Amino acid sequence: MSPTSRTISPLGRALRDYLDARAAALLVARKQLGINELDARALLHVIEHPGIRPVELRNVFGLTSAGITVLTDRLVERHALRRDPDPDDRRSVRLVATVDVGEGPWAALTRFDDEFEAAVEGLGGDEVESSAELIARLTSVARVA
Repeated sequence: MSPTSRTISPLGRALRDYLDARAAALLVARKQLGINELDARALLHVIEHPGIRPVELRNVFGLTSAGITVLTDRLVERHALRRDPDPDDRRSVRLVATVDVGEGPWAALTRFDDEFEAAVEGLGGDEVESSAELIARLTSVARVA
């Protein structure tokens, strides 16, 4: 084998193909919605964590205070988020999604993942568990690299 060629396992190829397909699906969805990748990721994070504070969202994405303000402003302007007063801290707000990613054009952001979940439902419990463990190890390796 030459230094420039490598053998990729069928599992490795399948995971790469999955990641490529997911990235392509999200790109199409973002283009349809007119939002960038970071905005889409932030919106999905807010949907998964309703009522998150901007500072918490900032920490997740490693942005500056100004950066998270601009990002939030864009999503508020697109009517995808709203800022609610924080009941525990008058100086802060909580971010809440105002779009339903199960409906209309916003559904494009989660359609690929929803179809993935439907496919996973057909697997046995042991297959799901061992696959999840493997993917968690691979993710850990990727984060270190």
